[in-house]
Amino acid sequence: MYHSGNQLVDSHLVLEKAHVRPGMHMADLGCGRTGHIVFPAAAAIGEQGVVYAVDIMKDVLENINKRAGLEGFLNIHTVWADIERQGAVAIPEKSLDLAIFVNSLFHAKDASTMLNEANRLLKDKARLVIVDWKAQGLPFGPRAGELLDFNQAKSWAIAHNFIIQDEFDMGQYHRGVVLYKHE
Repeated sequence: MYHSGNQLVDSHLVLEKAHVRPGMHMADLGCGRTGHIVFPAAAAIGEQGVVYAVDIMKDVLENINKRAGLEGFLNIHTVWADIERQGAVAIPEKSLDLAIFVNSLFHAKDASTMLNEANRLLKDKARLVIVDWKAQGLPFGPRAGELLDFNQAKSWAIAHNFIIQDEFDMGQYHRGVVLYKHE
């Protein structure tokens, strides 16, 4: 049995906010051990779509591959990459309808580098969804001073031809923003 990760971040709500539809090509950038966005997304986009599970940890991707095989998901492709390096993600440029960061950007030395990499992969009229921690001082999650600055992320978005389409709370510990790319 796999832990869904939905106790803190509801994957189905993230996919609903992202307007996921059958046939989309999308990436979960920093997919994490449980793939709790990857597997519901693969079911939602169907056989004609593609979900790229991207992570820097090879064992994470091995687990995703094993589970995808066990559950019969042929539309999940794992990609080993350092998202903090421009051009490092081996997905064709301007090929994605959607990119999602869940609890990934707060890890970055410079979140704009990761956002630039996602932007490189997105088509025009694509969405970028960011869900990250908003609460601090908890016994879990990022330490004080490590939270993503959502205002900086939104400023980056506006400077890179994104429209802020939606902002939402994701439970008591997280918040999200949906960005729509329009060049």
